Amino acid sequence: MAKNIIVSNRLPIQITKLDNSFEFTTTSGGLATGMNSVHNGQESLWIGWPGINYDDIDKKTWVPLKKILKKKGYFPVSLNNKEIEDFYYGLSNKSLWPLFHYFIEFSVFNEKQWKSYIEVNQKFANSVIQNIQKGDTVWIHDYQLLLCPKMIKNARPDVTIGFFLHIPFPSFEIFRIFPWRDPLLEGILGADLVGFHTYDYQRHFLSSVKRILRKEVSFNRVNLETREVVVNTFPMGIDYDKFRNAAQFHLEMAMDEKSDLKKQLELHKKGAEYGKLILSIDRLDYTKGVVKRIEAFELFLTKYPQYLEKVRLVMLTVPSRSNVSDYQRLKKETDEIVGRVNGKFATINWTPIWYYYRAMAFDDLIDLYMTSDIAMITPVRDGMNLVAKEFIATRVKGDGVLILSEMAGASKELYESILVNPFDLNQMADALLQAIKMPAKEQQKRNMSMQKRLRRYSVEHWANEFMSALKNKHQSIEESSITKINDKIQETILKKFKSSEKSMIFLDYDGTLVGYNQDPELAFPDESLIETLQNLINLPNTEVAIVSGRDQYFLEKWFGKLAISLVAEHGHFIKHKNQGWIGKETQHKNWKDDIVPLLETFTDRTPGTFIEEKLNSLVWHYRKTDPELASERVVELKTVLNSLISDDLNILDGDKVIEVVSSRYNKGTAISEIIGDKECDFIICFGDDVTDEFMFNDLPSHSFNVKVGKKATQAEYYIDNPAAVKSLLKALISQ
Repeated sequence: MAKNIIVSNRLPIQITKLDNSFEFTTTSGGLATGMNSVHNGQESLWIGWPGINYDDIDKKTWVPLKKILKKKGYFPVSLNNKEIEDFYYGLSNKSLWPLFHYFIEFSVFNEKQWKSYIEVNQKFANSVIQNIQKGDTVWIHDYQLLLCPKMIKNARPDVTIGFFLHIPFPSFEIFRIFPWRDPLLEGILGADLVGFHTYDYQRHFLSSVKRILRKEVSFNRVNLETREVVVNTFPMGIDYDKFRNAAQFHLEMAMDEKSDLKKQLELHKKGAEYGKLILSIDRLDYTKGVVKRIEAFELFLTKYPQYLEKVRLVMLTVPSRSNVSDYQRLKKETDEIVGRVNGKFATINWTPIWYYYRAMAFDDLIDLYMTSDIAMITPVRDGMNLVAKEFIATRVKGDGVLILSEMAGASKELYESILVNPFDLNQMADALLQAIKMPAKEQQKRNMSMQKRLRRYSVEHWANEFMSALKNKHQSIEESSITKINDKIQETILKKFKSSEKSMIFLDYDGTLVGYNQDPELAFPDESLIETLQNLINLPNTEVAIVSGRDQYFLEKWFGKLAISLVAEHGHFIKHKNQGWIGKETQHKNWKDDIVPLLETFTDRTPGTFIEEKLNSLVWHYRKTDPELASERVVELKTVLNSLISDDLNILDGDKVIEVVSSRYNKGTAISEIIGDKECDFIICFGDDVTDEFMFNDLPSHSFNVKVGKKATQAEYYIDNPAAVKSLLKALISQ
């Protein structure tokens, strides 16, 4: 039975080593909760680090520990102290975490840590490969494992892989700073489905894919030649019922059942007429904007002194990475500003900030959520922020006001909250005043709308929706109409070629025999390709034709000495084997006089583009320009051209080119002329772009039509890349 394999940096359990055994405690984080619906009650395996350093454990106990975990559906990845230091605390949290949250000044780019990141990602990938079977589905999580998808896909291309990033994906201008940006993007694109919390993160990722890797992106799909990656938005929810039910239970508690914290909070509210509690809960992390929040509260007390002794900021900061110097400095800065604000405004009976630096039990957390009147959640950058959602879920009376940073992913869903720019202290101070003065009826209206949304789109719904999209992707791959040439199909081709009496081989050039180059003039054939073509035509009863959009001078220069047929400019010039060039009659060339000025205007406005003039066509190349700018210009240019050209001209939308060419001749008419009345019992044709579809359509039904790269096509088969084409041609020679 096919199973789901979940991969995350940490397993969702806490392991405590006892004298002669281990104690296992399930963690209650957002990911652990969300994946319960995927992991429990069905065939599933969760792979991750168990939280125990391999150096700190008796090696004899590792094997039995693995067996115990395996029974619980977990597979542990062992990490030693050095790997944890370089991979986790190093590259992951000193480089990727700050960079992806726009804290460039905190990012450290260390090559030793990068190598460790590669090695540990490979270790995770190997753990997956070791446990995977045909039909299994893999879901990989977060920034620690960005290379893992490709590593698994390289080893098991048949497996469907999903990847979800739980932190922001930064804009192209930020991401491009990362020294190893190419392999990082390629690693993520090993997945078949890539998920983000918000459309902004999705858009930033696709922008980087286009502008750094120069991949073709169509809407939310990335074309990788041999396959397609879907990129989409899946905003993570919370376990709504858990928080709602807990709040309802606490609401109905008798006085003697209430916790000391609850009594203390209620006492404050009774002691001040119209008193308000403002809640702040975060991990102590520089991305959370804790210091700026305190500064905004200080400004509020300064601007609106009538609220002195009537409001209190209750701050809970949970310790995080306390052994990292940046976090130690943040802790010191937070302590100092809390002390300064309290010293500035405190009276005998009132302290403006209650500050807790510790983790808090679930029940105490519920008390904080319920008793507070206002939640001030203002990170300077946050992937989602589930605390804001938890606060809304606990408002069982419908009251309470959420002040939320527009930089948090949750702001896209909780837009009825008071949204603020966390860098604008005046706006945050005024938002506090707005929250304090907000009528109960308006509070209830806002909260009811947000609660309805959170109830429907819970964390379980999030996990199930992603898995459903991943399974649909798997099904679409299985049902794809175009078939990859595997060993069995290649064997069939070779047998038919060997037994044929008359064989014909048609080859496109760019993208088929050679890869694309930023400068087309540099994409010339090497000696190995020339030798392969020569060996093919040396075979008995075998003819070869190169059918290209290149001009006749280029083809003559490189292939003119071979006894093969050549087609230039998409069929406007033909050179039959051992004969001279023949040019096709076309309409008067005055059309170029009208089109050239238009293309020059677009070239001037689009840096990196250039015009190539052939005898029977004009080509606008945009391979060297910014892909996002090019995508806009292409639509604009095609719209203008379609309104100008006559029926005698065609617009060919090729690979990073727009070509205006006579519609009377194409690659299909050219190969039909080459075949003529020859009775070929074996024909194979290779091509990679839209112009090659004319060949596929015009060839006899018994032909093998092969697309280079898995793209929309009329061809029956596809092959990975030019290297695979040359490999198949060499296999034909060896028959």
